[in-house]
Amino acid sequence: MNDAQRREAFIERLQQLEGLNNPLYLQLQRVLDTSQTRFGYDVDGKLRIALFDAQSYDLESFERWNEGRFAIQPFRTSLDADSVAMAGGFRVICVFVNDRLDQQVVDRLARSGVELIALRCAGYNNVDLNACQRHGIQVVRVPAYSPHAVAEHTIALMLMLNRHLHRAYTRVRAGSFHLDGLTGFDMYGKTMGIVGTGQIGRCVAEILLGFGCHVLAFDKHVDSELAARAHVEYVPLDDLFSQADIISLHVPLFPATRYLINAATIRKMKRGVMLINTSRGALVDTRALTAGLKSGQIGSAGLDVYEEEAGVFFHDLSSEVLTDDVLARLLTFNNVVVTSHQAYLTREALDNIARTTLENVLEFERGKRGKELTHGVLPD
Repeated sequence: MNDAQRREAFIERLQQLEGLNNPLYLQLQRVLDTSQTRFGYDVDGKLRIALFDAQSYDLESFERWNEGRFAIQPFRTSLDADSVAMAGGFRVICVFVNDRLDQQVVDRLARSGVELIALRCAGYNNVDLNACQRHGIQVVRVPAYSPHAVAEHTIALMLMLNRHLHRAYTRVRAGSFHLDGLTGFDMYGKTMGIVGTGQIGRCVAEILLGFGCHVLAFDKHVDSELAARAHVEYVPLDDLFSQADIISLHVPLFPATRYLINAATIRKMKRGVMLINTSRGALVDTRALTAGLKSGQIGSAGLDVYEEEAGVFFHDLSSEVLTDDVLARLLTFNNVVVTSHQAYLTREALDNIARTTLENVLEFERGKRGKELTHGVLPD
């Protein structure tokens, strides 16, 4: 699609919107008025980027690293079928983990003239890569922004659950200083199961080795350096499930890993096991997890992700009724800690995300495509 065709499609979209007072119409009209030279660029010749699901901390890091190179337009809303029209007038959009780019959305992005989807995260399970390839839309990601940030949050969840810090904090705030029900266990000498030993999983393992733990690891690709460490052993997944006192998940979400933790695998685990998930929500069948918590098979759970988190995480719902019955039930357990997908949220990680994303966009603007893109993502 050339610039003339993009402008024609853009104008057609304008005409479809009802009423001159429609806020979206006015926004798109302003884009058209200020983009008379090249589609997707502002009047100063800067490539425009639509930043969806943009939070204040995102904007701070992107503004710091952008240095005026691109014209960044933030949108607080997530990208989905209802908001995709907001991508009109942009050749580049930047999205996060809970934006939904299925075939319908990708088709509409293509008709709007979008040529690059810049993921500011490592995972890309929320993008229909085949649809992108059909339309010639490039996809890039940030493969590693701070494995230490996620690993340290993982350990924080373990310690909070083990020593009941969440319960102790609320007790003391309410003036109750008794210790009944707050007994934990020594981490030293315990057996830890690490599912996935990529950069994050390896960081978790190294921290746990510092605690004096024995680490059972599982991954399709064995990390030879980690395997050579004392007190580290690569084992089959079933052995890890049956022997580990704490299990921590660090694998991407693919069809093969969806519901990796389910009713059958939970039955294989040690009774009273602690489960930690800071990777992707749909690795865990939440209903099976709830049943495991009720029966006592699962002793505690720390979750930074949830399979239906889109529309909930990153939003303030404190004045609303939580309509997700599964999540609401999960939050009633005093042996469960849920954080709102914040494991990555450190200054270092945010800077790495912004810097790498903008470098990805710069490569695209300079003409790189497909395998030429350093962090490009292609269908399998």
